[in-house]
Amino acid sequence: MPPRGKKSGRPKGRTTSGASGSTAHGATYIIPEGFFADIDNAGTWRLIVNVLCDYLELPDLETRSGLKKVHLQFGEISKKLESLYVAAQKRGTERLMGGIVGIWAKMCADAILRDKLFQEGLLSKVMPLIEYDSTRHMALNALSVVTHHGGVVARREIARKNPILVKLMEAHQDDPKVLELATVTMAHATSAVLGNEDPPDVGLVKEIQVRSVLKTTVENVRKPIASHYMIDHALGLLTSATRHCPQECKDTPSMLTLLVSYLRSENLITRCGALGGLIRLTANECEPDRQNFDPQRLIAAVQRRFPEHLSELMMDYGFERCDTTLTLRSTADYQQAMVRCAQDHDLYALGRTLAMLIQRTEFSIAEGMFQAEGARGRRETMDIGLPFTMWTDALPHCAKALRAKGAPADVDMADVLELKFFIIRSRIPDAIALGQRAVQRNPELAYAYYAISMGADHQQGLRAVKKGLKCKNLTPFVRQYLLWRAIEHAGDLGVSTLQDAKSGGGDNAEGIAFLMSAWEDTKTFTAEAPPDNRHMQTILNWYIILTIAIKGPELSEDLRELAAARRKLDISTQFMNTIGFTVKKTQMRLTRELILDLYPKAVKEWGAFIKRFDELDSRADKQKPLSSTQADDDLAAWLDNIKLDDGMVEHGHTHPHACSHPKISMNNVALYRCTWCGNPSAVLRKCGGCGKTRYCDGECQKKHWPEHKVECKTSK
Repeated sequence: MPPRGKKSGRPKGRTTSGASGSTAHGATYIIPEGFFADIDNAGTWRLIVNVLCDYLELPDLETRSGLKKVHLQFGEISKKLESLYVAAQKRGTERLMGGIVGIWAKMCADAILRDKLFQEGLLSKVMPLIEYDSTRHMALNALSVVTHHGGVVARREIARKNPILVKLMEAHQDDPKVLELATVTMAHATSAVLGNEDPPDVGLVKEIQVRSVLKTTVENVRKPIASHYMIDHALGLLTSATRHCPQECKDTPSMLTLLVSYLRSENLITRCGALGGLIRLTANECEPDRQNFDPQRLIAAVQRRFPEHLSELMMDYGFERCDTTLTLRSTADYQQAMVRCAQDHDLYALGRTLAMLIQRTEFSIAEGMFQAEGARGRRETMDIGLPFTMWTDALPHCAKALRAKGAPADVDMADVLELKFFIIRSRIPDAIALGQRAVQRNPELAYAYYAISMGADHQQGLRAVKKGLKCKNLTPFVRQYLLWRAIEHAGDLGVSTLQDAKSGGGDNAEGIAFLMSAWEDTKTFTAEAPPDNRHMQTILNWYIILTIAIKGPELSEDLRELAAARRKLDISTQFMNTIGFTVKKTQMRLTRELILDLYPKAVKEWGAFIKRFDELDSRADKQKPLSSTQADDDLAAWLDNIKLDDGMVEHGHTHPHACSHPKISMNNVALYRCTWCGNPSAVLRKCGGCGKTRYCDGECQKKHWPEHKVECKTSK
């Protein structure tokens, strides 16, 4: 392309009247006959664009400074392009129309310019060109670039053209470029409709014809001509549909086995992308993991006696340490404490007992009341002079009595009581706020970290439980609860971080650290927790899913490595049924069942496909769009390129719409884990002395200092 400012010697357009002119917005631009010949003789799209830019005296569209000039001259430039397009349309000069569309697509790299062009009907000018053999690839290339740069409104408008693109692919099944660019365009556009948490507009979902899009996409990725670039975007398209269109996904059985087969890819990011889609598929039919505790039901189960093989497991673990035993004992201790308080009205003593019970087992504090037989023979609530009637209302009153004593241990117990009260009443924001104040006062209060972890912020919750796990005097129950929360927070963070990764770097390493942290904690939990722990099911679901995601193709096709975990899961189910707890259809349970059910079918149906995908993935040029002609390649390179200023190419924008998912290593994960508490993060502070250790904050560094000081001083 000639340097900007250099004259090409071609005739310039002028505003006047004439037979070969074209009118736009009241102005007529005369187009010399020789200009059309220049366009016809241009060998590539890049040369066509060069001729157009010189003829129209456009700023350099490859630089930000040039795009700024387009902003200033938008009205005039828009008139020129519109006039030229209309003239080309009248004469049937397809290549000229295509070149103008290429310029518009390049301008769409700027969000404001893109919105203005869409308001002026850009899409109506691009879509007709896909019908012409000479401009089909050009138009699809433009749509692909626009949807990459495009905002939500632009992408959704293009998504409305899904039916046209599907028919286009059906009509050109053997054209790899058509299949690739149409798939990429639909992936970008459809995700703008379906890729958000909020439910999409029902009418729009119907209009974009999700079912036919999914079916066509699955059929096309099977073809030997499917490029890595196309397959990679097909995965994004398929996974974007699972959250809000689960029925359409289930109506495409091969799509589900395809997603499961991606779990055997050598690329971890690919595996996590597929896993994220499978998890979202179950979101609308899952149940929350909540249990209503009935002590009488538990007592009845114990009286019936456990099956012999379950009793043996409890004895091997330690009967007195099992959750069933601890829960029954805590229930009795709780009732005795309440009766004693009814007699002596000692809220301080009651508070100390309740704080101990809360940290012993999950269902230690149940609702109850003081009752006696009334005049009519019915049991009625008694007023015995205490400031509470319902037993759970005793918690804040006991906390007040403990705080009145003022000793640090008493204040700790008061915080535990109030935290439990807020949790029982589902006042989670209040529990989090109190937990944060409590750990500022006493960083060793483990139960406060558990309360903080109940928030929706995964990173805040994970940081809290990792600190809590390092506390001294941690009860087994609190430790298991902190591990449970750590697994759920880190697992969610790992999958989402790697699923959203677009390029190599810290985000990828951080995502791996999250996954590895969750996986390690699942192994710790299942090794330490009693066999009748009600969260064992949840943790084993996570363990199986994470093992498949992390190990990928290292696992055998029949998943024999997971046989022990599956047996343990079956034992846990038997315990829950015996105790009387309902095994909920949680999201992770449904996901685990789906994966294990489809895994053999996926291996058989898509095994060869995944091997081919991994071969393509290993090539250095895997993310380059598929070549068809030099003309297409030239224009694609020009559309992709943008510079910070004249002569300086912006890093990472060689192929900005490639949305590359590079393979990443499991090594060096420790660089993203706090040396003290193990919390995964990309924003850890290095030790100022040795620069080797990393910490969440000054608190973690201070706690690690007694261990680290010798090493730190030695390294100086």
